[in-house]
Amino acid sequence: MSDFIRNKKIELNFKILEEYTAGVELFGFEVKSVKNKHGSLDGAHITVRGNEAYLIGAFIPPYQVNNTPKGYDPHRNRRLLLQKKEIEELAGYESKKSLTLAPISMYNSNNLIKLKLALVQGKKKYDKREDIKKRDTGRDVERSLKMRIK
Repeated sequence: MSDFIRNKKIELNFKILEEYTAGVELFGFEVKSVKNKHGSLDGAHITVRGNEAYLIGAFIPPYQVNNTPKGYDPHRNRRLLLQKKEIEELAGYESKKSLTLAPISMYNSNNLIKLKLALVQGKKKYDKREDIKKRDTGRDVERSLKMRIK
């Protein structure tokens, strides 16, 4: 299971409450592009419309620009393949205030491209500062331990 595309800032900007896995409906040239690690999930989110979930705002460029159909939009909405129970559950979460559905990564699972998505809550500025301090102190401790070993 290797990540093709990853949303790197999700853990800094959001607190992850729950994770889900979904299939993604892609064109063939989009699949090739994702497998070559082209694309971005920055700024993307998931919405539920009716009984279907969609990935909105993800950028997946065409694999070969010259062989792409005219009118192709790399930012188009992509349908997510989920079970009805999961879609209903996500729709309930989406209606709650301050909760968002955000993509974490696209990865390979049994030769299929899957999307890991999460129910997230936005962090305040002071929460982000705390996380950065924890990360920095952890690095400092590791460096000092490494220096003592030598």
